[in-house]
Amino acid sequence: MFLIIGLGNPEKQYEKTFHNMGFLAAGDCAALLHAKFKKKECEASVAEGYLNGEKVLIARPLTYMNASGRAVKQLMKKYKVSPSELVVIYDDYDLPKGHVRIRPSGSAGTHNGMRSVIVETGISDFARIRIGIRDEGVDIPLINYVLSDVKKEDYALFTQACHRAAEAAIALAAGEKFDAVMTKYNG
Repeated sequence: MFLIIGLGNPEKQYEKTFHNMGFLAAGDCAALLHAKFKKKECEASVAEGYLNGEKVLIARPLTYMNASGRAVKQLMKKYKVSPSELVVIYDDYDLPKGHVRIRPSGSAGTHNGMRSVIVETGISDFARIRIGIRDEGVDIPLINYVLSDVKKEDYALFTQACHRAAEAAIALAAGEKFDAVMTKYNG
């Protein structure tokens, strides 16, 4: 069993914002596994797929970004998911736009959604895939930036980054070596 979580905000108004990169990547994960977000449980929208005969759950917390940890904690408990079977995908302002960074553990950094996941679950030793959103040409407060829409000229770049993040998550779920996945998808 493997659990892939894409962080974001559930309302349509946030659909194309920087803060929804995790939701977009989760959608790509579901597409790669031919899974659909059909059920709602544990305060999340959940898609169920299979990879090498093993169940893979892909979830989008419906709790809004800053309370994402509640859904993650509930899903981990319900499905008895260990930290080594969890990957969280999210936007990261500390990385340049379009970059993907995979790490086996770490802190929340400046990300409130990740802070919620770490606080609620009590763990930080789980895989995380960060999608860079920082645009050096934009100078507005962080909260306004992450909730703003991706510029049309950058949409293809972020679409590719989300797809690369999804491929990396699926590779981890398939049991590929962490170092090999980092080497292939970081950057």
